[in-house]
Amino acid sequence: MKELFGELADGTKVHRWSLENGGTRLKVLGYGGIVQSLELPDRHGRYADVSLGFDTLGAYETSSPYFGALIGRYGNRIAGGRFTLDGEDHRLPVNDGGHHLHGGPAGFDRRVWDVEEFTAGSDVGLVLRRTSPDGEMGYPGTLTTEVTYTLTAEGDWRVDYEATTDRATVVNLTSHVYWNLAGEGTGSVHGHELTIAASRYTPVDAGLVPTGELAGVAGTPFDFRTPKTVGADLGQPDPQLLHARGIDHNMVLDKGPTERPEHIATLREPVSGRTLRIATTEPGVQLYTGNFLDGTLTGPGGRAYGQGDAVCLETQHFPDSPNRPEFPTTVLRPGGTYRSTTVHSFDK
Repeated sequence: MKELFGELADGTKVHRWSLENGGTRLKVLGYGGIVQSLELPDRHGRYADVSLGFDTLGAYETSSPYFGALIGRYGNRIAGGRFTLDGEDHRLPVNDGGHHLHGGPAGFDRRVWDVEEFTAGSDVGLVLRRTSPDGEMGYPGTLTTEVTYTLTAEGDWRVDYEATTDRATVVNLTSHVYWNLAGEGTGSVHGHELTIAASRYTPVDAGLVPTGELAGVAGTPFDFRTPKTVGADLGQPDPQLLHARGIDHNMVLDKGPTERPEHIATLREPVSGRTLRIATTEPGVQLYTGNFLDGTLTGPGGRAYGQGDAVCLETQHFPDSPNRPEFPTTVLRPGGTYRSTTVHSFDK
């Protein structure tokens, strides 16, 4: 179902699409490809919205820390807002201290997408399309992007990304859902149980940019190879935790980049029983423990979002890869196609 959600400050109308399949209910905005809500039943059949968000378009325009957004052209940070590709220097706007974050101040999360609803057999979904012109936010090349959100008959939410370019560029697309499987506005997720198939992570400097090291997680707060609660080790006096006020780090997935999505993480809320399983083709996932939520933002239920009230699991290539040739490449050239898939499966 399509309905008018609101108007941007410039008068552009923004619509919302509501989908339901396999017990999962999804609401998506044409602005930013934003997942405004994702509702799941608990073990007793009671529904709750398990993603943080707003009930007004204006809040997304002015206040959102990327709630539910489609992120591009480059998810995560590029150091100093600059990189060199094929001997040519490129300057990007900085919007996170002295660094470029999530595509810049007017990234894909702040653009209106063309949206088409579809039904394919027992699946339903949306195709979101946008052409980013050469030079937008400093990136080279005209990037033609298509992102498909599919709700399967099993209730899985699948995200397929594709992009092509007419000039060599860098691309790293992701989704920035803030998860709270007890329901948005219910408080801390520190009691959620989390497992990530990652034996290494990328330590960061004080600006949250990777140092280039691939460090082992053993004996650190970043070891989620076996299930433990999100908050189990956040109180440790680890310098990496101090940089980010918690965890805001890229986990190096053991499987590496793959042609097909492979399972990499499980998040479970023990009281409701709601469980999220993530499979991806990507080599990394950004684990963010909601460290910068400060109680000033209020969700649709009228409850403020405080520190630790959500966790993000952003599948991705590594931050600052354009400046780190030792990291998996994010370069896309004419004639090639960027492809990435992440599947979110739910249980109770």
